[in-house]
Amino acid sequence: MRSPLQGGLPPGGAVVVGAVVEIACDESGFSGTNLLHSAAPVITHASVDLAVDEAVALITALRSGFRFAPHELKSGRFLRGSGAQEALEWFLAALAGRAHVHLIDKEFFLVTRIVDFLLAEPSYAAGTRLAREHHPTALALHEAGRSTGGDWGAFLSAFVDLVRMKRRLPVDQTLRRFFQARDALRRHGLGTVADAVLDELSPSHVRAVVARLDIDDRTVPPPLEPLLPALAETVLSWSGGQRQVLVTHDEQSALTADRLTRLQRVLADGDASAAGVHRAGALPNGVSPLAGLVVVDSRDDPRVQVADLLAGVARRMPGIIDDALRQPPPVPTG
Repeated sequence: MRSPLQGGLPPGGAVVVGAVVEIACDESGFSGTNLLHSAAPVITHASVDLAVDEAVALITALRSGFRFAPHELKSGRFLRGSGAQEALEWFLAALAGRAHVHLIDKEFFLVTRIVDFLLAEPSYAAGTRLAREHHPTALALHEAGRSTGGDWGAFLSAFVDLVRMKRRLPVDQTLRRFFQARDALRRHGLGTVADAVLDELSPSHVRAVVARLDIDDRTVPPPLEPLLPALAETVLSWSGGQRQVLVTHDEQSALTADRLTRLQRVLADGDASAAGVHRAGALPNGVSPLAGLVVVDSRDDPRVQVADLLAGVARRMPGIIDDALRQPPPVPTG
């Protein structure tokens, strides 16, 4: 007997204006808060705008035309199957203009969390195009830090232990370890930008952020949860500032109604201004591009099954993520 589905944000309470595109999403490579010690260094979040009958037809074609059994439509088996290259080319061609893949490097994601959370005010916009002012700084720190070897890994590990929602060690101990790791890294002389980041880490500000996490302050997004910014980027890509997006998503514990409501609000506040949208057909101010999110069991939804296969293939073969998959189709103008 299946457990009841959890999470989601039904679209009933959302303001729906104009065109709405429906997409189905799934991820691959998600490992919870285990962002450093995972066999999968990247996470892919895939979405498709197929109708149910289109997804069924695509899956049926893979099973009949390429003789894949149902259990082989997981990316690992799919890529090892007989005729996999031909099937992959057909699959990607079938999804051209109908799909989008967002890729997250887990290590770089942690660096963005350090910069966005510990140098600024934590927000649900952090890590998306709505709050990119710190992105060049994070890039500089990531590039310089990776050259230091073990001290870089110790610094990232100390950060993960510090902000993990269910921390096992006392806060004073994790704070001390984090700043000891920071000091060891700083001694390498990483360059002007990276050194400035490390210098600006304030024990009082870091302690204040951790204290908010400890009391479950829900205005602070979960710092080790990459799925929320990935979802935000997916919605922004499909919306284009001109239409709302209704998401069907495989069940994920991160997608609680409270978090999705907060994400919906920040997208409403920031989408048009951040994207520079000031044209006819743009969503009105205050209308979120996220119309809602419906949680499903992937076994019951062929659209999510297609998104799952695409996400898994893209994680194993990031080189396939070209412009045809990165960009959803243009917003209809007629």
